[in-house]
Amino acid sequence: MDKNTYTGFFLIVLIMLGSYFLLKPTDAQLKKEKSLQDSIKRVAATKTPVTTVKADTAKKVTAVLDSALLKTPFGAATLGSEKFITIENKELKIKLSTRGGRVYSVELKNYKTFDKKPLILFDGDKDHFGLIFRTQDKPINTDELYFTPSATGLTVAEKDSASITMRLNYSATQYIDYVYSLKGAGYKVGLSIKPTGLDNVIANSGTLNLDWAASLHKQEKDMKQERQYSSIWYLDTNDDDSHLSSDEQKDITDKKLQWVSFKQHFFSSILISKPGFNKASLTASTDTSNHTDVKQLKASLVLARNTDGSVPMEFYFGPNRYKTLSEQGYNLQKNVDMGWGPLKYINRFAVLPVFNVLQKFNLNYGLIILALTVVLKLVLSPLTYKSYLSMAKMRILKPEMDEIKAKVGEDNPTLLQQEYLKLYKKAGVNPLGGCLPLLIQMPIVFAFFRFFPGLFELRGESFLWMHDLSTYDSVISFTPIFSVDHISLMCLLMTISTLVYTYFNNQISGATGQMKYIGYITPVIFLITLNNFPSGLNYYYFLANMLTFAQQYLIRLMVDDKKIHAQIQENKKKPEEKKKKSGFQAKMEEMMRQQQQVQTKKK
Repeated sequence: MDKNTYTGFFLIVLIMLGSYFLLKPTDAQLKKEKSLQDSIKRVAATKTPVTTVKADTAKKVTAVLDSALLKTPFGAATLGSEKFITIENKELKIKLSTRGGRVYSVELKNYKTFDKKPLILFDGDKDHFGLIFRTQDKPINTDELYFTPSATGLTVAEKDSASITMRLNYSATQYIDYVYSLKGAGYKVGLSIKPTGLDNVIANSGTLNLDWAASLHKQEKDMKQERQYSSIWYLDTNDDDSHLSSDEQKDITDKKLQWVSFKQHFFSSILISKPGFNKASLTASTDTSNHTDVKQLKASLVLARNTDGSVPMEFYFGPNRYKTLSEQGYNLQKNVDMGWGPLKYINRFAVLPVFNVLQKFNLNYGLIILALTVVLKLVLSPLTYKSYLSMAKMRILKPEMDEIKAKVGEDNPTLLQQEYLKLYKKAGVNPLGGCLPLLIQMPIVFAFFRFFPGLFELRGESFLWMHDLSTYDSVISFTPIFSVDHISLMCLLMTISTLVYTYFNNQISGATGQMKYIGYITPVIFLITLNNFPSGLNYYYFLANMLTFAQQYLIRLMVDDKKIHAQIQENKKKPEEKKKKSGFQAKMEEMMRQQQQVQTKKK
């Protein structure tokens, strides 16, 4: 700065400092100011200030608006404050809200989340339950209106039942009642919607639509797997069940639905209509940025009414245990995913009954899975024996097949296969004899693949180091690599046992070349695929491998390769015309003959 600028800046600072000290009020002036403020406060306490007049004016305007609002349909119900009424029994604690008269939250008292917190299916303002209809003047959504409860709450004793009414008033003689009924024990809550005196108010011939939406809270350890098993399931009045895929919207207009389920992995909220829902629009979506809620589900339903205009319905809030659901009626057990096609029937009519019998012995569920695997292996042991014999015969024929391959060469695969078929025919060996028993067992293996992940009984049950058989047993955790952040010990043991099983199986069958190594690829795929699956499922596959080892060892002691070789040589000596040609052999020979003709024409 130059001299003049510096001088001006210095003078400004002097003026500011001088003003601060010279204009500072004295102690006498401060006391006088304080006395004046106290006087103003005393006057304010005894007189109405000017600001109060403005507030009164605002209230008058509001009163005029309220008066106009009261003349609209259900206008009085738009004003109010939200209050909560709690009803509970042995299993459920339900909170009802006066806003919408709806179920605000549901807690299952006998269950906890994976981290031992109270298990609440849903709660909060993300959930909606309201009637949608039109009056002559405007559309109405009862979810936004205030109901009047008939009680402040109730607790139902185990042998009793009680009800509470939430009323939406239109006038003194015109209203809509939500009548909630609850028994002392059980997972059902009755809901009867009863419009009274509103026939001339509700337009479109009294058509009532229902909008139901909920954001489902995370209950289990693995969010990814819980989202996979959570969606909307439904059953029509013809007992045909179906469900939405992961994220889907579906309109159902050609059939009536008996119930709609907001299904999570192990728990469900199911709305049942006794006369059925006439139409439905169902939507399932996933907000991946939300780490506390699993899915967002919505159902828009057209209600069917009784002759008196009422709508009788029921809620089921409870576990997806097959036996518990079947006891409720309405085929609610179809809410449990037992697999598709034949897998569903294998699990429902074979695996589940055996599991229920074993459950009666009150064993640890790890031991029940062991017993179930033993039973399965005993039932399938004839197929295992037949498969072993077929592979042993193929192994014994291996030297002769190598001789044929050396004579014919690999450049003529059609002729080579024809020579192989001639050898099989002479020896009386079916080359698919070892595969067919395994193929017959495959549906059962896949049935278990669907059975264990959805089995409610395994939830929270521990065995050995596995704290919860319904989810993975993470023994090594690390920074995510390609979405993998842990290694399941039981899955690792299952993979090792499968590799060992493949090695010994190759020794029995005499597999060589590519066939020898293909079997080692599948266990590696299993390790990647099943790492996040329930430890109970991997434990079953591990046991199945171990028991198969034991079976093959016993069969090997029972079967004499020399006797098999002698039998094959005897078969070769039999006259050709006395040997019965199988359908498979005939088809293979015809196919080879056609291929040989094609190659000859090309040459």
